[in-house]
Amino acid sequence: MAHDQPPPESSTDQSSRRQHDEQNPLVLRSAEQFKALGHPVRHRLVNVLRQRPATLRQLAEVLRMSKGTIGYHVRVLREAGLVRLTETRRVRGGTEQYFALVSRSFKVHEDAPVGREFLINAALGEMAPDRPGEPSHTALRHLWLTDTEAHALEARLRAMTSEPHPADPAHGRPYGLLVSLFRADVPSLPPDDAH
Repeated sequence: MAHDQPPPESSTDQSSRRQHDEQNPLVLRSAEQFKALGHPVRHRLVNVLRQRPATLRQLAEVLRMSKGTIGYHVRVLREAGLVRLTETRRVRGGTEQYFALVSRSFKVHEDAPVGREFLINAALGEMAPDRPGEPSHTALRHLWLTDTEAHALEARLRAMTSEPHPADPAHGRPYGLLVSLFRADVPSLPPDDAH
């Protein structure tokens, strides 16, 4: 009994699928993905590639590293399914390969072995020292909320952080925004009977 093979994808179908993949967040769940992103050089590579596809030479120049070092880290990201080869161009008798993220945004799966701590460590690794006159704000607050209030605040934060923002160096300078709503391990005192 013969099985029908699906027709090969046309270049238009491939382009459409690739565009869909780039616009939807890649859900991170495997140890291989977290290990790949956990290295500071690879984390920086991902942030640079959020701007546009680039060659190993371009990445090496902007990160001030050797092309061989960048090639190794790009290979680790590719093997983890985070980066893909998008284009190969002939230049002066050789070829240049352009690499891009499989998606412009990543999302940590709720069942992933790491979660908040991974994002907090990533933010700490990205933080440049404060300079006078530059916008910067870091605060830790504790709120006493009902379940309904906590769910409403979570929805507002999700909506705020899912808004698209430009990833264009000509548009401005990069800033990070770490937003976390979490159950705090802070004991609550009972009412004071003396008052």
